Amino acid sequence: MAVQNSLQITSSGSRSYDDDGRAKRSGTLTSAVAHIITAVIGAGVLSLAWSTSQLGWIAGPLSLMFCAIVTYVSSYLLSDCYRTPDPVTGIRNYSYTDAVRIYLGNKRTWLAAFLQYLTLYGTSTAYVITTATCLRAILKSNCYHKEGHQAPCEYGYTGYMMLFGLVQVIMSFIPDLHNMAWVSVVAAIMSLTYSFIGLGLGLATVIENGRIMGSVTGVPAANIADKLWLVFQALGDIAFAYPYSIILLEIQDTLKSPPPENKTMKKASMIAIFVTTFFYLCCGCFGYAAFGNQTPGNLLTGFGFYEPYWLIDFANACIVLHLVGGYQIYSQPIYSAADRWCSRKYPNSGFVNNHYKLKLPLLPAFPLNPFRICFRTSYVISTTGLAILFPYFNQVLGVLGAISFWPLAIYFPVEMYFVQKKIEAWSTKWIVLRIFSFVCFLVSVMGLVGSIEGIISQKLS
Repeated sequence: MAVQNSLQITSSGSRSYDDDGRAKRSGTLTSAVAHIITAVIGAGVLSLAWSTSQLGWIAGPLSLMFCAIVTYVSSYLLSDCYRTPDPVTGIRNYSYTDAVRIYLGNKRTWLAAFLQYLTLYGTSTAYVITTATCLRAILKSNCYHKEGHQAPCEYGYTGYMMLFGLVQVIMSFIPDLHNMAWVSVVAAIMSLTYSFIGLGLGLATVIENGRIMGSVTGVPAANIADKLWLVFQALGDIAFAYPYSIILLEIQDTLKSPPPENKTMKKASMIAIFVTTFFYLCCGCFGYAAFGNQTPGNLLTGFGFYEPYWLIDFANACIVLHLVGGYQIYSQPIYSAADRWCSRKYPNSGFVNNHYKLKLPLLPAFPLNPFRICFRTSYVISTTGLAILFPYFNQVLGVLGAISFWPLAIYFPVEMYFVQKKIEAWSTKWIVLRIFSFVCFLVSVMGLVGSIEGIISQKLS
């Protein structure tokens, strides 16, 4: 501890280093908003019209608003956990699991780490699936345009998943989140672009139909049990649409100060959640209004593959570009955790700790590390392989959302808040947060049950 304090005192006097001895952080409100939008608006937005169609005109929008509020409360609580014990001047917690370890102890850290990395890994896998779906949509759109609407335009998934994996192997050479601001800005612009297109196409279809489709109770089912399964699955999909609490502290660790990191992060969360919720409501509601009971699972691939085919192609291309960056946002925390663990475990290993610079013509030099190349390439291969084995869209999203929604976005942030603020048991604030946590737990269980049933049904059919 003495060595660490000495390092902090020495480094704080230098303009090149922060108070913890690390290179000066340069993240801003803009970069934080870009990181959050890149993380939030992704594969989940494409299933929101389908989710709204299952829940109906009242429960659908209310569920979207509920998850937005829950996400903001979670981000508000987590933002103050970046530094310990004081949220402004305390010692930094570089990651979600670091914060859990400091506030809740080692036992719960293992559970938090397992769930966080499982969710990050699963989200990366879902992005591989979504990318292949969008590339197939582009090819089908062009095929129908050239060959006619009755042409047998069918394409597989595997080749496009492997192509996306190859791109991610190259993108994984980016060292960490601190060097990814430009990737997030581009990805955020792409996400807003295809959201606008989805909104515009939905509105145009409603105008063309001359009426608003759908009903208060949503899509009818053969029996009550089937309806419940679909409702549960829809809740899981919506929960997946707001999953950035698990990487909030990693994003916050990129921010410069002053102003204090927690204030910047709270403001960034409010802006990003407001923007994404607006697009979510518009895409979900206009998609349902356009298609009614025939609302597709993937909104943009359901607008037909005909005219204007070029607009459908452009929207799906924007999704692909966004997911290239989104994959890295969700993978970098795992990469960083592996780097830190191996550096501590093998401090004298050149394979783990040596860095080499590669200089290509007309490009800036970038660092290469043998361990990073091997680990990150293996990681990308594994997510791509899993996506090839389970190419299901809504069901995968529902399972991921249900697994991560309560424990990572609600339980651990609330428990850490209790410890940090020394909230007494059975006080008003304690009771309110406990009820809040229990309601979110029920939503998470319903989403998990419905999504698992959906995967089983897909397998059997």
